Amino acid sequence: MRESQIVVPSLAELQTHRSEKWRGFPHDVLPLPVAEMDFPVADCIREVLLDMVKTSDLGYLGSIPELGTSFAGFAKRRWDWKVNPLHVRAATDVGVAIVELLRVFTKPGDKVLFSSPVYQNFYTWMRETHVEMVDVPFRIDSQSSDQTGWSHDWAGIEAAYKSGIAVHLLCSPHNPLGKVYTSEELLRIVELAKQYGVVVISDEIHAPLTFKEQPFIPFLSVSEAAAEVGVAVSAASKGWNIAGLKCAIIISQTEKMHEKLNQLPPALHYRASLLGAFATVAAFEKGEPWLDQAIEILDENRQLIANLISARIPAVKYAMPHCSYLAWLDVSALNLGDDPGAVLIEKAKVAFNSGHIYGALGKTHVRLNFATSPAIITEAIERIARVL
Repeated sequence: MRESQIVVPSLAELQTHRSEKWRGFPHDVLPLPVAEMDFPVADCIREVLLDMVKTSDLGYLGSIPELGTSFAGFAKRRWDWKVNPLHVRAATDVGVAIVELLRVFTKPGDKVLFSSPVYQNFYTWMRETHVEMVDVPFRIDSQSSDQTGWSHDWAGIEAAYKSGIAVHLLCSPHNPLGKVYTSEELLRIVELAKQYGVVVISDEIHAPLTFKEQPFIPFLSVSEAAAEVGVAVSAASKGWNIAGLKCAIIISQTEKMHEKLNQLPPALHYRASLLGAFATVAAFEKGEPWLDQAIEILDENRQLIANLISARIPAVKYAMPHCSYLAWLDVSALNLGDDPGAVLIEKAKVAFNSGHIYGALGKTHVRLNFATSPAIITEAIERIARVL
């Protein structure tokens, strides 16, 4: 069956939605902070959900070998990554998965490396597991090879490894910077992890949503050594906009790592949603036509933002992301203080995430979700331009 054309609902219709994005702000505010798409769900997902509801198939999640086989098929087609379906485990969501993985690989007080600015819940997960946070921030770099304006502090990363970290927590592809790691970057991390006995946990939730100019490379696929030191966590939640259905996956590549992950609590599987698990299977098995269409729209939207900023608020710096639907805007020239999002919601009635929640280097930035209609994106930029 041919996938329906994606048509973003009107603002009036979106304002009837029940998710946090649309209930968290007054109706006169355009809500562009929460990482969910305004796109109608894929037909294949809608069909499986409707069928399960119609037949009252709404119990607890049990055995689901389809989760492993569907992801393995998707990974092979999309990234030429050979995944053992038996090494794919269900989890409640990516956040819960990473918390439980940290509990397997660390004890309270152990050091965990990450690089800010980074998705704000990285801090939440590390606090929950009582580890010592070791932040080696990205460097602001106008000459970065990927043109995102940020590059790695490799000397700092190696020094952190030498200091005795237990885990390197990787955001790949990166939220909010829009970076997609190259094979050279991943291999450099693998070399350090192998040398110093460090486990790399790679959060790959945004992996399905990468653009053609910078293809995504799964961490575990980059070398045999990566498979030995790494664990990946992913989901269909961002790629197919089903975050509220609650299901993620944990992937290991070697038998030794697979055996280690048997220490994960069984409840990690059973707390996932039955609806979410089978929606995830549908996404990985049949959802690529919808995904490709969504990526085309997002590609057009990221270019639209560049054009609008250039024409209406040229003082704002914007490097187009190589993945997902999150624009990282440097608004330092607008002199909006250390919480620019608060100023913009008050003056322009547009809600962004303020950059300070991602780390100190983000305090003069905001994150804009552009997985919506061109009309809403245009109105958001126009509202900002009118009040500056």
